[in-house]
Amino acid sequence: MAEAIVTDKLSKSYGKFLALDSLDMEVRVGEVYGFLGPNGAGKTTTIRLLLDVLRPSGGSARVLGLDPKNDNVELLRRIGYLPGDFVVDGRQSPRQYLTYLGNLRGGVAALAVETLADRLSLDLDLQIGSLSKGNRQKVGLVQAFMHEPELLVLDEPTSGLDPLMAREFLALVDEAREAGQTVFMSSHILSEVQHVADRAAIIREGKLVAVDEVEELRARAMRRVQVTFDRDVPGDAFASIDGVTDVVVQENTLHCRLVGNADGLVKAASRFTVVDFISEEPDLEELFFHYYEGDDHVA
Repeated sequence: MAEAIVTDKLSKSYGKFLALDSLDMEVRVGEVYGFLGPNGAGKTTTIRLLLDVLRPSGGSARVLGLDPKNDNVELLRRIGYLPGDFVVDGRQSPRQYLTYLGNLRGGVAALAVETLADRLSLDLDLQIGSLSKGNRQKVGLVQAFMHEPELLVLDEPTSGLDPLMAREFLALVDEAREAGQTVFMSSHILSEVQHVADRAAIIREGKLVAVDEVEELRARAMRRVQVTFDRDVPGDAFASIDGVTDVVVQENTLHCRLVGNADGLVKAASRFTVVDFISEEPDLEELFFHYYEGDDHVA
């Protein structure tokens, strides 16, 4: 099986509102797949359809080669799922809760739970109701990872985590990929997806608008470039260069934005003596906002 998740024109409507519109998606076995979009874009709806929490209005999905509706019990045994609205009975301790879930799964090694809790700095013996949002999120992460599932489905997994714990989570994702697990990670935090994903998809208003290798997406992202010369240069020397926009020349310094390769810009700059050339690392943030520019709901 080459694909862990395949959807064919998967759709979901709520009355006249089309939350997901003919989604065609393939997630390969063993990859980390980032699913990007702001709140309301259709990320959580997609996940709930994949897990049969919701039923589609049209189209179909296969997860680990199974039908989410007809093979749901077998499918859920092979998945680790962290919902975006993770909620648990606050009267239990994390140890009690995780032991209960482990027993439902036929047994999970106590050492696996202890190790994950230690890495995430989670106290297993406090009452869950007394925990902060970040620590409750850690409980959710432990229950998703503890049985080493074939497929991890994670909806906004770093919600409430501090930067140190978010970094530890990304390390767990890297290790899961190295172990051959597949990770489907929904997020609106582009930097975390950029650091761990093999491929990323951008969803807008229920439709996929981009899917590619992360490095290819980054290559299409916009970079800010600053070039300093040994003397003043004419502004028109950098007009009409492919991929170069927002050109501003201030005496001996060029400021611009660049999409794609820098060949044209470098050739134009080489006609003068270059003292310094600074190109910011391309960020998916720029590409993301390219697909969402003009939308009032994007923060």
